[in-house]
Amino acid sequence: MTIVKRSMITAVCVALTVVLPMAFHAVPNAGSVILPMHIPVLLCGLICGWPFGLACGLIGPLLSNLFTGMPPMAALPAMLVELAVYGLMAGLLMSCVRTRKVYADLYFSLLVAMLAGRIVAGMARALIFAAGSYSMAAWTTSYFVTSLPGIAIQIVLLPSIVFALERARLIPARYPKEIVLDGSPGLDSSE
Repeated sequence: MTIVKRSMITAVCVALTVVLPMAFHAVPNAGSVILPMHIPVLLCGLICGWPFGLACGLIGPLLSNLFTGMPPMAALPAMLVELAVYGLMAGLLMSCVRTRKVYADLYFSLLVAMLAGRIVAGMARALIFAAGSYSMAAWTTSYFVTSLPGIAIQIVLLPSIVFALERARLIPARYPKEIVLDGSPGLDSSE
């Protein structure tokens, strides 16, 4: 993909980090349960690569806070760390992992990025943003228990979106169909 196309997709994902939370915050605690801001950041990293995913993870929450006040200023630093790590790790892993199976690449990259973001954000809260008052129980509750529906949505939705975009040829195929020398189509290694 060209840098222009990656930049355009990143801009759409940044816009989604502002719009999606507005739709879900009409319901109390929906932001911390459904995690609507995480979806476009992870998607950007998976599709566009680590520099764009990192940028989306940093710019999206800042713009959302500026325009809507969400996330609140008290939660913004930890969210910046978490979402930046999501975008960075999703992009890095998608560029490094090559199993010849699109879904395997997507799930591995997604799960490791989600775990890394939660670990780094928890460490940042424990050591910097809430030093001395942040416990393992608080980390487990906020990053895993409360957000379990959002985690499930991400695991189900994101690989399917990326795969659908590939199938629709809106993004390049990760593993294009191989062509046999006699001109007949080879096996599609992405299925």
